[in-house]
Amino acid sequence: MATIYDVPVNDLIEEVAKELKQVNEIKPPSWSIYVKTGTHKERPPKREDWWYVRCAAVLRKVRLLGPIGTSKLRTKFGGKKNRGHKPEEFRKASGNIIRKVLQQLEAAGLVKKTEKGVHKGRIITSKGMSLMDKAASQLYKPRGKANKAKPKEEAVKSEETTTKEENKVAKTAASETKPEASEAKKE
Repeated sequence: MATIYDVPVNDLIEEVAKELKQVNEIKPPSWSIYVKTGTHKERPPKREDWWYVRCAAVLRKVRLLGPIGTSKLRTKFGGKKNRGHKPEEFRKASGNIIRKVLQQLEAAGLVKKTEKGVHKGRIITSKGMSLMDKAASQLYKPRGKANKAKPKEEAVKSEETTTKEENKVAKTAASETKPEASEAKKE
């Protein structure tokens, strides 16, 4: 069975976002169409379903880094602020968005609060893990050794033939120009 480490990150997040649209507890708030995702952004997101994509990305980060809280997630989702002619500076993402996302994921039973020693925050539950692993299994395409070798061999052969043809053309062009140059010197 495939895990989140076996598939590309962007594809996994898109697939999990599709799955999260089916969950009743996860719904974008009414203000989500007007809000930016952080002070480093200039405009609100263009995608209409950006809330689900952010929920999927937060769920992935909780699985990788849990227990994790709002403050560290704000740093993870932050970016550089364009300050005109002044140098760019890092700004954290919106804490309200991440807090609401975590609350919705917790209400859906995908994450839960916990404390491990001095670290406290949210970790993924078994329901959340199964959701992500199911999405990863749908995306996973095993690559066999035979499948990898054939395209590379064909690509190498085609490169060799084109290189040989290019060398022949270059040699014939060079041989045609050399006698003309030597005739010009004799005159």
